[in-house]
Amino acid sequence: MSRSVDQIVAAGRRAERRRRAGFASAGAAGLVAAVVAGTFALTPGTSATPEQANTIVAGAAPGAEATWPDAPPFSFTFRAFDAGPLRVQDPVVVSTAYQIASVYMDGKTTHDRPVDDDSEQPDRRDGKRPPVAGGNSPGGTLFAHLTLYRPGAFDPAGITGGTSSTIAGHQAVESTVEPAGRQLAWEYADDAWAVVTAYTSSPEPSIADLSVLVTALKPSPATPATLPFRVGYLPAGLTPVEVGTHALPGMDGIAQARAGNYGGVTYADPAPATTGLTRPYGDPERIGIPDSLSISVTPASSSNQQAKAGQTECHQATDAPFCNRWTSDGAVQVQVLSTAGLSLAELTRIAESVEVADVDDELTWIPVPQAR
Repeated sequence: MSRSVDQIVAAGRRAERRRRAGFASAGAAGLVAAVVAGTFALTPGTSATPEQANTIVAGAAPGAEATWPDAPPFSFTFRAFDAGPLRVQDPVVVSTAYQIASVYMDGKTTHDRPVDDDSEQPDRRDGKRPPVAGGNSPGGTLFAHLTLYRPGAFDPAGITGGTSSTIAGHQAVESTVEPAGRQLAWEYADDAWAVVTAYTSSPEPSIADLSVLVTALKPSPATPATLPFRVGYLPAGLTPVEVGTHALPGMDGIAQARAGNYGGVTYADPAPATTGLTRPYGDPERIGIPDSLSISVTPASSSNQQAKAGQTECHQATDAPFCNRWTSDGAVQVQVLSTAGLSLAELTRIAESVEVADVDDELTWIPVPQAR
């Protein structure tokens, strides 16, 4: 937590810089180019029909009348909502233990945009326009997100320097995040916690501002996360742990929530724990999961690499080898990135096994368990 807002945002954009710069430092000797044979698109309508989730009533948390879905991992159980000056967006990142949404505030500049892009970004899906995405704001800057943990996943006792309180009948813990910011955690259901984290150098949002989320947060019918692709080959032992829908997986996805990315998934071996958490997965300095493999699908136009339609290029970068692959029309880029010690041959095989759905038609997207 000992980082400035700019440092946090810079760390969250490393994946985008990889896509845009193409690991320029990777040597030409590490390049593997291959012509992709066969089709590179799924037949429309191949996604499974989501099943209706059962529901449970929030139990021991005082004043928690809401009924939350008893949803499986990789499900979204709330939607965008407003609370006072705060604008919570649709969650776009989900894992085996939590789901995450960006939080904006009236009058604040937000950071979730492409690198070096100050242009206006798309509105959130409920039609309400978020605050300005770039430039200077009299109200200062804000990088904030709401993390909704599954029952048993979050450990409030692990918060350093926290102060216990009760807000609208809910057990809560207030804390600061250094060097500038504050955090509020509360029990939204029995043994289930929500955490809003706000990095800002200004007094707002205050804990009082953040507290309005406690009563404003409501459940919605569970919706399974989907991916705009299917993976045909994965090495044994890798299991999905974090997904981004219309976003990159992990905090990369929150740092660039309006970058226009299609989706991605991170696999790991071993999988990280789903209990005892005090923050989302990943090394706080790198915003990544150790021993993992990430696959992302993004518009080729968001990269400053020249698209090579129907081809695959791989690089033996120092920190993490990766492969880029483009659809036959060159419009969509698939990137496979490994911190799990996989060889370029394995990464090439994985990249060439990815079947991309129609990125403009979510009916063709695949629920996470079926996307492998």
